[in-house]
Amino acid sequence: MSISEELHAIGRPLLDAQLAHPTVRGIARGDLPEPVFRSWLEQDYLYLLDYVRVFSRLAWQAPDGHLGDLVDLAHSTFHDELNLHRSLSAEFGADLEGARKGPACAAYTAFLLEAAADYADGLAALYPCMWGYSTLGRILAEDPPAEPRYRAWVDTYAHPDFAALTRRIAVMLDEADPDPARAKKLFTEGMAHELAFWDVP
Repeated sequence: MSISEELHAIGRPLLDAQLAHPTVRGIARGDLPEPVFRSWLEQDYLYLLDYVRVFSRLAWQAPDGHLGDLVDLAHSTFHDELNLHRSLSAEFGADLEGARKGPACAAYTAFLLEAAADYADGLAALYPCMWGYSTLGRILAEDPPAEPRYRAWVDTYAHPDFAALTRRIAVMLDEADPDPARAKKLFTEGMAHELAFWDVP
């Protein structure tokens, strides 16, 4: 079993906790109160800006064969994913420029940026976000919300292109051959940050 497959097995019960979270359940039903989603959008926008920095830091360390993968991931996050947030923010009245990181966002981005000082550590630390959202999107898309704005959010993370990006990270992680205990620790910590992030300020 590859390290990414081992992390999937560890991560599934932790993902179930996210599926049971009131914020995720509200998105799934399409009835999450707008102020909650507006706050989440602002926090996730700030998070994604640092996520791009994490990809960029890892790209500097990457073997030649994966330099393009990480540049692509940074580009996709900065343009595609952040454009979704800008579009949804306009519909929900979010203030992206005036937003400030809450405790969960600050803790998570600090964890990722520190982990990215090491190539293998950084991949293990960021994998919960890619794998988690891809899996959440796929599950929520089985019974998507009728509300069009929440449906757009689900569709983005359920899209095959996002799943393909996640698989690219899994390949990079497996090839980096991290210390298994270290990778599992970082992955589990990342999953804990993911759950805490749904408790929006």
